Amino acid sequence: MSKIIDVVGQEEFDKELNCAEPVLVDFWATWCHPCKMQAPILHEFKEEVGDKVKVVKVDVDQNEAIAIKLGISSIPTLYLYKDGQLKEKKVGLTAKAQLSEMVIKYL
Repeated sequence: MSKIIDVVGQEEFDKELNCAEPVLVDFWATWCHPCKMQAPILHEFKEEVGDKVKVVKVDVDQNEAIAIKLGISSIPTLYLYKDGQLKEKKVGLTAKAQLSEMVIKYL
């Protein structure tokens, strides 16, 4: 089973979005308490969905240009991409059930 991918840089970010399966992107930072609470939820979600959904984490401090380009102003923020296109956004701590609701229509 694939793992959650930590992205560093625009080129890697673009490469990860270019795939057939839905891509759930978590924009986060090490100092953000809700982001720390989101991490185990994402890991549990990834274990359940396996390779059907790619889960990518983007540290907004290490990837400030990406965050600015996409207008990320609050974290955690989750973006869902399908075929390289942004389909849904969710700002704030997100429960596993909400993640499933976001993703299921794109499987």
